Parts: sequence; C-alpha cells; structure tokens
Amino acid sequence: MKKLIEVKNLSVDYITFDGRVRAVNDVSFDIGEGEILGLAGESGCGKSTIAYSLMRLHRPPAMISEGQILFNGKDVLEMDEEQLRDFRWKDTSMVFQSAMNCLNPVKTIEYQFFDIFDAHGLVNSREESIEKAKELLRIVDIPTERLFDYPHQFSGGMRQRVVIAMALALKPKLLIMDEPTTALDVVVQREILQKVYQLKEEFGFSILFITHDLSLMVELCDRIGIMYSGQLVELAPSKEILSKPKHPYAFGLGDSFPTLHGELQEMKGIPGTPLDLKNVPAGCRFSPRCFKATEACKTTPPKLLGAGENRWVSCHHPLPIDGEKIEIVQEAV
Repeated sequence: MKKLIEVKNLSVDYITFDGRVRAVNDVSFDIGEGEILGLAGESGCGKSTIAYSLMRLHRPPAMISEGQILFNGKDVLEMDEEQLRDFRWKDTSMVFQSAMNCLNPVKTIEYQFFDIFDAHGLVNSREESIEKAKELLRIVDIPTERLFDYPHQFSGGMRQRVVIAMALALKPKLLIMDEPTTALDVVVQREILQKVYQLKEEFGFSILFITHDLSLMVELCDRIGIMYSGQLVELAPSKEILSKPKHPYAFGLGDSFPTLHGELQEMKGIPGTPLDLKNVPAGCRFSPRCFKATEACKTTPPKLLGAGENRWVSCHHPLPIDGEKIEIVQEAV
C-alpha cells in the first residue's frame, strides 16, 4: 500500500508559566492510500493534538517542536501560508468534535458552502455554488431544500453530516475525524459512520479516525494506534487490538469493555490516574499503573519496536498471546 502521509518523530509542546509541557512525544506512524487509521486513548493523551498538527492548526501556546509530516513526500511543516491554504482543503480536511461549533449560527448552510467554494476559486457564480452544495447534501442524505436553513434548524446528526459534506467539498485525499460522533446516540453514530465508510469506498480517500470508543473503532478501522500520555504505545491491525493486545495499557482498555455475548463479567478497568505531563517519570510513562512494571520500566523508557507482522509495541515486557514467546524483531523507523 502506497503511503499517503508519514509522521516521523513528531513532538508538540505547550508553553506554560511553569515551562514547556510536552503533549506529544516522538510519535511516528503512516497512513496508506484508502486506509482508515484509528487513534484511541484516554482524554489528554495527545490524539487531537496530533490531528491539529497534521493540518498545522495549532496556535500559541502550542508549538510543533520536532519531527516531520510528509504528505506525498512534501513536508507540511515547511509549507508557506499559500501552500497551507490549498493543503488544508484540497489535500486534507477535518471533521471536528462539535458540529454546532463548526458552523456559523447566523449564516445559512448555503452561504457557508459558498464561502468555501469562493475562497478556493471553484465557482463563478452563486448559482453554481448552490448546485455544488446541493450535490454534496445529496451525498450525505440531506434533502436539498434544507440548504437555505440555519444550523440550529438541524438535528445533531444532520449537522454532523453537513460538516462531513463541507469537509468533502474539495475532494481531499485525507479526512481527519476528531471524535465526530460525540454526544450523538448510538443509532445516529452508526448511521453516520456507515455513510462515511460508503463515501470512503466511493471516493477513495484515507481517514484518520479519533475516538474514545474502541469497540466503535474496531468496526471501522484497518489499523489502530493506542496513545498514552503523549506517546504511541501500540500500533496493530484493528481486529487484534481487543483480542490480542501486546501492551498492558491496550489490554486494560480492552478489559474495560463488556462483552455482548456469554456470561456477565466484572469490568476491571485500569488503576491509578493519567500521568501529569509536568511530572514525567524517567522510565516508561505507564509504569506507575502497569501490572507488569519492573525496575527497568521505572528507569529506562521503552522504544516503539516491531513485534510481529505489521505490529509495533512500546513495552519492555509485551504481553504473550496464547502462550507464544514474544520476540522484538526490529525497531520502528
């Protein structure tokens, strides 16, 4: 699979009165053409910070301090403002968490579509913009007569579909979805994600999907990366994250979800609290909460290493699966 975007050793800092706080630390991954990659983890683990980094949407006090973001071989971090303007809509677009906050409450949906088309020189008249906007609404199953309504006249699920339509307006190659179904009921969640998957199959774009819900992510994604405290601790095919986790944190996340079939089981969860990024331990960041932690874990930070075919894990003591002996085979590039 050809790589569409490559993130190499990305680090993001926030400047505070107490000094720098590293929200994302040395994260590397790639997304192939037509692939759906998921990022999961607790609140504050750096998922959204990575998403904003890919489009260079950060503003002070946040700053990208290290790394590369290569999109079709071009470094996003070296683009000037004009290049970024094209990149942010034509190559990459984002569906944010709250659709209501993304839409201007005092402008009709039609006007907001026109604003997109006009800014990128895609239309010569308002009538042409209206026709393009209607076609996009049809794609996400919204009646075209609703084009002249205001955001408050739509339900939460419909607003989210409008935002998805806007994100697809310039037919980007990568769609970033940052918790796109937050605050929606489970039925609407499934409808929206099914529609997104259909659109992905139709138009062939890639997706970076961010959510807390691992069970939802497993259904949609090809691969899943697990984030903890600003670091990528495991990257694996989606079907293996819940059934055969290798990092103790990924195991804990999976053990926090009830099964739909079989006997009732007590949920164990993960003991302790998320790490204070202003007080990072010398060794593994998960060691204070890990049931497999040793003295080496407390003093030496682990590297993200290959642990089988298409699998990566950052752990001194990766979990064995069905009695197999885990062997670290190579270091991540």
